[in-house]
Amino acid sequence: MTSKFPDHSSIAGINFFKELKPQNLAFDMKTFVEIKSLICELLILIFLFISCDCSESISADQENLDKDIFLVATSSKRWTGLAVSNTSRLFVNYPNWSADHSISVAEVNGNSEATPYPDAEWNSWMKGMDPATHFICVQSVFIDKNNFLWVVDAANIQRDGEYKGVVDGGAKLVKIDLVANAVVQTIIFQQPVIKPTSYLNDIRIDEVRNIAYLTDSNEGAIIVVDLVAGTSRRVLSNDASTKSENKILTVEGEPYRNGHGEYPVIHADGIALNADRTQLYWRALTGESLYRVATSAINDASLSEADLSTQVDKLGPFPSSDGMIFGYYNDLYMASVEENAIRAYDGGNDSRLIRQSKDLKWPDSFSLGADGYLYFTTSQIHITHPSEPYKIFKIQVRF
Repeated sequence: MTSKFPDHSSIAGINFFKELKPQNLAFDMKTFVEIKSLICELLILIFLFISCDCSESISADQENLDKDIFLVATSSKRWTGLAVSNTSRLFVNYPNWSADHSISVAEVNGNSEATPYPDAEWNSWMKGMDPATHFICVQSVFIDKNNFLWVVDAANIQRDGEYKGVVDGGAKLVKIDLVANAVVQTIIFQQPVIKPTSYLNDIRIDEVRNIAYLTDSNEGAIIVVDLVAGTSRRVLSNDASTKSENKILTVEGEPYRNGHGEYPVIHADGIALNADRTQLYWRALTGESLYRVATSAINDASLSEADLSTQVDKLGPFPSSDGMIFGYYNDLYMASVEENAIRAYDGGNDSRLIRQSKDLKWPDSFSLGADGYLYFTTSQIHITHPSEPYKIFKIQVRF
């Protein structure tokens, strides 16, 4: 840009303005035009500087959203859940959603090789086998602070987007000792805790009170499990907080439909427990609201459904998400499926983007590693036959 400044330098120009006194105002028109031009020039430069600086800052922030996302493992089979132990062992589950399903729970090594866990027998279910001692349709895995692996078996097989119904005696919660590599407890769910069309989805464990919380994403409810007594209760089954808001998900630019071309209705799905185990959070996948309740209230069996409902707080709206987990600094991480992103919520009615990348195709479930990283799966649920492998990534969240 060619300057129209006077022949003086900028400092000389400033001195020129200082010398303008009332008795010297009789200057010629040429000088007046030069002063006016100088002022306009300065204003334009200031405006351009501010505009360019903001633009570059925003661009840099956006670029950083897809940085430092590290690939951990890949699979040709769809996985949904994962769990990382305090010794960095990695476990995954594969839901029984296709005819070629062959394994439900596995330990994955550094070469992405999956070994049936805790053994091949537990992963060998076929019709006619004991549903209590075999995995049928596992939706999630979770490792508690005591380093036990918990397996949620919904036992409701899906084919072409249609659930076939819960196998009688098959819906269960299985606890595995990671030292002995053996099952040490199995809790079977029966009616009325579950319904014939239920789909147990995700789980969180309160190790202090020995309580487990699970979501039912097909029918909408929270299942509260006394892990010592082995008993369960179905709560908030008729409450709006556990129900879909009938949102149509748009994933990678396309409305998400199931195998029958229908818009899915997915109720309470992701669930999270805060660090001191005083608040339980959950939300429907096809919705934008986030809900929470005090654990003291949801564990009070004397409360009626109506009374418990009054204790539930509604938060949001937030972009729809699948899995959720609390991090090291009380951030609630959410798998934002519509944005190919990970979001974090730390109070109020707002959340922020942590990572966003085209590689995050339906981020699904989370696990915190002892190494300070947040691990998560991509399950590509919106794609019937993905051309890319299913992946596990990690991002650093403890500094």
